[in-house]
Amino acid sequence: MVARYGNFVTYDPPLTPLTVLLWVLPLAAIVAGGWIIVARTRRRVRLRREPLPADTPVCGARAGWGVYVPGAVIALAVGAGSYALTGSYPQVRAWQQATAQTPGLLARALDPQAQPLNEEEMARLALGLRTRLQNDAGNVEGWLMLGRTGMVLGNAGTATGAYANAYRLDPKNRDAALGYAEALTRSSDPEDNRRGGELLRRLVSRDHTDIRVLSLYAFSAFEQQRFGEAVAAWEMMLKLLPADDTRRAVIERSIRLAQEK
Repeated sequence: MVARYGNFVTYDPPLTPLTVLLWVLPLAAIVAGGWIIVARTRRRVRLRREPLPADTPVCGARAGWGVYVPGAVIALAVGAGSYALTGSYPQVRAWQQATAQTPGLLARALDPQAQPLNEEEMARLALGLRTRLQNDAGNVEGWLMLGRTGMVLGNAGTATGAYANAYRLDPKNRDAALGYAEALTRSSDPEDNRRGGELLRRLVSRDHTDIRVLSLYAFSAFEQQRFGEAVAAWEMMLKLLPADDTRRAVIERSIRLAQEK
């Protein structure tokens, strides 16, 4: 997302050479223009104070503001050029468009009858949600939606951060707890995996009949080589699922695989 819309979407843009250039070039243009104006003014004052020879022809009309036009044009050109190089106008424009499209994209995402969002639209929705949440950081549902969007996009950082905020705001919210646990278990960081497993263990202890919680817990335990816990969770799932459920075959294969470890 940073590559598409620029560093400003992180709300903590880094100090880069281009950022410095953005400030230095306009300042240099202003200083240069001011120096030209001061130099011309001093020259006119000096010429007025010097006595003129008797045969010196009378000067024409005093120079007007036109003498400053070249300096002003240079300053404007330098400022425009520096903004074109470092201002990321296309990215800012894309950000503004994503923010304006957020309500429509969100409505489509929540409507099961609407056309599913493609990857580009999901990215714009994520950007729009992040922008909204900067001004509405207490919106649990908004963080949950951003977390789901991050999971669909495969953006682990966005998903984990969004679910963490939702869980922090409402620890008793099942969707927040489960989403946060799932994001942690899918992380490449072993410490995140451990924390996700602990959270799933607490969720299982509260409700032994939640198929999704049991499934995530079994997967997490298997990935962390806690094969006994994984088998216990899968066996509990088999007791809860109907006899004709197609998931039973997959679970039975998983149990056999874990028992062979």
